[in-house]
Amino acid sequence: MLKQILSGVVIGVANIIPGVSGGTMMVAMGIYDKLISAITGLFKDFKKSFKFLLPIGIGMVLGIVILSKVISMMFDVIPFQTNCLFIGLIIGSFPFIVKNVKGHSIKIQHIIAFALFFVLVLGSALLGEKSGADATLVGGIVPMIKLFAVGVIASATMIIPGVSGSMVLMILGYYDSIVSNVSIFIENLLAFNVEGLIEGLMIFIPFGLGVVVGIFAIAKIVEIIFQKFPLVAYWAIIGLIIASPFAILISAGFKGVKIVSILTGVVALAIGAFMGNKLGGDETPQEDAENVAETV
Repeated sequence: MLKQILSGVVIGVANIIPGVSGGTMMVAMGIYDKLISAITGLFKDFKKSFKFLLPIGIGMVLGIVILSKVISMMFDVIPFQTNCLFIGLIIGSFPFIVKNVKGHSIKIQHIIAFALFFVLVLGSALLGEKSGADATLVGGIVPMIKLFAVGVIASATMIIPGVSGSMVLMILGYYDSIVSNVSIFIENLLAFNVEGLIEGLMIFIPFGLGVVVGIFAIAKIVEIIFQKFPLVAYWAIIGLIIASPFAILISAGFKGVKIVSILTGVVALAIGAFMGNKLGGDETPQEDAENVAETV
């Protein structure tokens, strides 16, 4: 259970960092397809699905609420090393992903899937600087409908490996507003400011409902893809995982990077790789690569 909570923390932190994909971290830690199955099977086998989702959900909340400020400070003080830490997490878990295609012949559709997602991730990073103007969150029916729609889009992109949900929020112009309101809501909660809590709920209820709808909708689509075209799906994931370190460095840039930064970055990368290897552990996205259909 502790391992699942820690995985949730990593996913939660990744989802609030522009340029870093929470979906990629799910894949990297070997829980992606189990998570998708648990979400889509929540109403069919509630007890089993809830038991799996609960510790991950707790970890995500902890990561977003408690560690978000710590990670933000790390990006302010040691941005290069922090990015290296996340790159290490991805690299350390890569062998667990490759296991799912090992022993199977490489076909043209696999190469196309790999190339498309590789380009998609790099393209997103190159276009990531062009974020929209920050949206002002105010009460009213129309803003609430917009928040619901933003929640659907954000959650759908957060669960897709290689796509940064927070970057999408930045492009839509809602990132700073949502993140700042999370901090304000927590402050009001600690201060028992009822008026402030109500104002916060007017924002987070429609946004949260949109997030739930988006997660369930995209999870079902992803599940069907893994059932029908498993090898194509895994080659697409391999493409995005290989591209992700480059995308993270492109988004971060190299301004102010010195020799000391590179040396400490290597250490951070090694730590991240160790963590990724341990968090990935024996849990692979499929029970066995041999179970993947040869007909794909």
